[in-house]
Amino acid sequence: MNQELNKNSAKWLFVLRVVTGWLMFYAGITKILDPNWSAAGYLKGAQTFAGFYQWLASDSLLGIVNFVNEWGLTILGVSLILGIGVRLSSILGAILMLLYYFPVANFPFVEHGFIVDDHIIDAAVLAFLAAVRAGRYYGLERWCSNLPICSKFPKLRNWLG
Repeated sequence: MNQELNKNSAKWLFVLRVVTGWLMFYAGITKILDPNWSAAGYLKGAQTFAGFYQWLASDSLLGIVNFVNEWGLTILGVSLILGIGVRLSSILGAILMLLYYFPVANFPFVEHGFIVDDHIIDAAVLAFLAAVRAGRYYGLERWCSNLPICSKFPKLRNWLG
């Protein structure tokens, strides 16, 4: 986005970023705090790409998958709430949401709808937040992108915002 948003749009973008961040943070932290939580049931019940999701549920990978779920969601939430690293975390979060989408899809029906469910909406919101560099609006990305390390590594500035 080449043009700066007007103040009202920037405020609503901030609200969208923070509430999405809270949703992701809450989803992740509740998994971390629950010692009995596991993605195994979700993965083993996959209706689409069942072989792939069964593989992710295997004993050798389930610990990694659980870790990525718990901490990925939590860190994504913190990133969105603080407005730092939003571009990278939102892209990775959108991929995670798509990975959540397929196990509950029995096309054209999904768990809570017809073709579109909350995972697709979450993925779209995260893609939007990445595209508009949402962390630059009332977030820490503008400050972070001006740090000396970002001058030395311009690609880092691109990913940070």
